[in-house]
Amino acid sequence: MPWEAWLTAAVIAAVLSTLLLTSAAPDMVFLAAVTALLVAGVLEPGEAFAGLANPGVLTVAALYVVVAGVRETGGVQWLSGRLLGRPRSLLDAQRRLTLPVAAFSAFLNNTPVVAMLIPAVGDWARKFGLPESKLLLPLSYAAMLGGSCTLIGTSTNLVVNGALEERTGAGLMLFELAWVGVPVLIAGLAFLYATSRWLLPDRRPATETLEDPREYTAEMIVEPGGPLVGQSIERAGLRRLPGCYLMEIDRNGEILPAVSPRERLRGGDRLVFVGVVDSVVELQRIRGLTPATEQVFKLDGARSDRRLVEAVVSETCPVANRTVRDGRFRTRFGAVVLAVARNGERVDGKIGDIVLRPGDTLLLEAGEGFAERQRNSRDFLLVRSIEGAAAPRHERAWLALAILAGMLGAVGLGWLSMLEGALAAGAGLLATRCLTVNAARQAVDWSVILTIAAAFGLGSAMEQTGLAATVAGGLLQLAGEHPWANLAAVYAVTALFTALVTNNAAAVLMVPIAASVAGDLGVSVTPFAVAIMLAASASFATPMGYQTNLMVYGPGGYRFTDYLRAGLPLNLVTAGVALAIIPWAWGF
Repeated sequence: MPWEAWLTAAVIAAVLSTLLLTSAAPDMVFLAAVTALLVAGVLEPGEAFAGLANPGVLTVAALYVVVAGVRETGGVQWLSGRLLGRPRSLLDAQRRLTLPVAAFSAFLNNTPVVAMLIPAVGDWARKFGLPESKLLLPLSYAAMLGGSCTLIGTSTNLVVNGALEERTGAGLMLFELAWVGVPVLIAGLAFLYATSRWLLPDRRPATETLEDPREYTAEMIVEPGGPLVGQSIERAGLRRLPGCYLMEIDRNGEILPAVSPRERLRGGDRLVFVGVVDSVVELQRIRGLTPATEQVFKLDGARSDRRLVEAVVSETCPVANRTVRDGRFRTRFGAVVLAVARNGERVDGKIGDIVLRPGDTLLLEAGEGFAERQRNSRDFLLVRSIEGAAAPRHERAWLALAILAGMLGAVGLGWLSMLEGALAAGAGLLATRCLTVNAARQAVDWSVILTIAAAFGLGSAMEQTGLAATVAGGLLQLAGEHPWANLAAVYAVTALFTALVTNNAAAVLMVPIAASVAGDLGVSVTPFAVAIMLAASASFATPMGYQTNLMVYGPGGYRFTDYLRAGLPLNLVTAGVALAIIPWAWGF
């Protein structure tokens, strides 16, 4: 091999070692690797950063905007309630999640399915006290397994099928892959259900492991005629709120303490909650609940255009030692007090009647400029905006979901490409004010985008230097002249390349190699093409093996080793089933 190939191999080994042995950010590791190859002259700038212009990468970025639009209107909560329901256990939750995801992914591109459900699964898990890390990897894995059941399930299947048609003049039928895809799906999900208790980590993002000493007292009113009227506390999802509990209900002056989960809500009920700031923020998102203070509706502008802010009252604040009402808080500051935290104590009384003391922490609803205006003011010791805490545009939820459904339908019917559909949906959400421009900018997870784009650069280096062909040729020579052994070798090499680079890049590299092997053996190339489809679409052992794996990396709080522990055995199970069925369904 030339020196460029050896250098590429060393850089890839360094990437894998760093990800395996340290907690370094994946995007920085991949960018450092691509930069090293660029500086060394192995890659040209256009090759190193071609991933930033790749339709798949751009599609993922556009889908973040689409998902943000659905989340900002409360559509995510509707989806999680309707689709996922109320699990009886963690295993039941995994079944409720993975079965519909696998079914959807067989007919829709699995990337938008995962992008749409990541925030929904997060909300669902927090609502029922389930660890997200036990659900988000199964979400990605189920989408990958479902995508292997039909020709349109993944873009990789279409790429390989196109190459097969060019070489043989005939490709696979739409559901022909189901002969092997469905058994692989069943075996993969069964393995997940049986082993997830031990193989999947109970890992939470660092922010969730810290206790918040500030406990707010917040009051919410059940909207008369709203969706919560007539529902029990349990059914409305108000019983198991993470970091928050319903202390009492004020019903027309009658106090109901120690509320039973079977108590049915009535319009106008005043609910008193005690909890940390993140939980109180989530209360503002629940459809059918509104802040108890009427002052919220006297502020200028729509609620969805405002922000939630935390502020600590100073001794020189003009409202200190006065009630919220007497201090004319809204008129003076252009903001409304939603909740008060006082050194862990419960603050009794209606919001307007609370006497504010120096040191009290207030949760405020205010216009966008409030935090900047008050940041250096002597009225407050500290002012902090809470990111992503705008009140949902519930009245536009149906519109956001309709745009999402239109995108999936247009892409599924072949009217638009996935990139075109995602961009059109994002534009539609902005045009209909389901999403603001600032929220759209903040929605894109650039760490994921940069990691995927840099992975394309490494794949290009492997191909340009001949490293990929050299490794593949060497491994295939070990298989001898037996067709099944060569089929297994093609599957293994494709899975290896997919784990190191990306699924589409691995498939493109392997098609000509597999065709050459089939020609030398004098057998049909179709079984080899199917093996490439399965191996490239079912790479579970690394985050960069499939873009949905990368998408759940951060939200699940995962480490590189988590993918190896859960994904490597799953790779072996699915490979065994696939290699047993492919020669039977498509003879050599």
